[in-house]
Amino acid sequence: MLLRSAVPAAFLLSLMIAPHPAHALRIFVTNERDNTVTVLGDDFEIIKTIETGMRPRGIRITPDFKEVIVCVGDDNRLEVIDTETLEVTRHLDSGPDPELLDIDPEGRLIYVANEDDGFVTIMERESGKVLAEVPVGVEPEGMAVSPDNRITVATSETTSMAHIIDTKTFEVLENIMVDTRPREAEFMKDGKTVWVSAEIGGTVAVIDAFSYKTVHKFGFEIPGVNAELIQPVGIELSKDGKLAFVALSHANRVAVVDTATYEVVQYILVGQRPWHMAVHPDGKTLFVANGLTNDMTIVDIASLRPVKSVPVGRLPWGIAVKP
Repeated sequence: MLLRSAVPAAFLLSLMIAPHPAHALRIFVTNERDNTVTVLGDDFEIIKTIETGMRPRGIRITPDFKEVIVCVGDDNRLEVIDTETLEVTRHLDSGPDPELLDIDPEGRLIYVANEDDGFVTIMERESGKVLAEVPVGVEPEGMAVSPDNRITVATSETTSMAHIIDTKTFEVLENIMVDTRPREAEFMKDGKTVWVSAEIGGTVAVIDAFSYKTVHKFGFEIPGVNAELIQPVGIELSKDGKLAFVALSHANRVAVVDTATYEVVQYILVGQRPWHMAVHPDGKTLFVANGLTNDMTIVDIASLRPVKSVPVGRLPWGIAVKP
């Protein structure tokens, strides 16, 4: 005897067409030349291509994982993307030519490097209200808020400085000379030091986050690769903070650095001109945006080996990940 299901047909149909699970992995990649953000899922296949304004570059996900915020440089604004609907929900006036941004640990304030204007714009995330425009050096790019939300570090490319900004008063506390064309700033997990990459100088400066003194500086050597091509740009940390990954741009490699000893333990061959990166929330995978091969390299962190390359848009620049 055949038994008829007591489950209504409409319910079964709703399961068949149900959207992706609310907590599925989402990887967001800005494509500077296409004016888009590519969204990939758990299987690293493209789910959606989101159109943006002109020249999207810096990208950050909010601490609550609800929004992705994108610097749209040539349109002088930030675009806010809902991580569930994958739609641009609003625009925020960032000031001229935003390049990189960071968000405080509470998800309340956004700090934006205005490359053309020599300012850091500080605004409320919810309202978009600008609280301050802090003058720094020429062509600011890197931006990092300390884990304790005490200071923010901005880097200025042409001035070759790291600027320490007080997050309470919005005043510059210190200007620190680093090597030529600093790109990114990244705080270590314990917040005691901040690393600043110098693209043309070919080094990473390690700065004490309390004394504001440079306590160490190191460079890179790759057999068979011209030193002028070894250009450190993006910095990303492993989940446990024991390893730092440094994208070396035209050297087509990512350096793996022991954060305790500052020794390079390995160079990972990726696509052409790796720029910025992100680590999977489970700590097992590194995602690398390769600007000149228009793809993203997926690196297994346990073995420190590249396992796959997936196409994205043209001139991929930055990556943000939602667990």
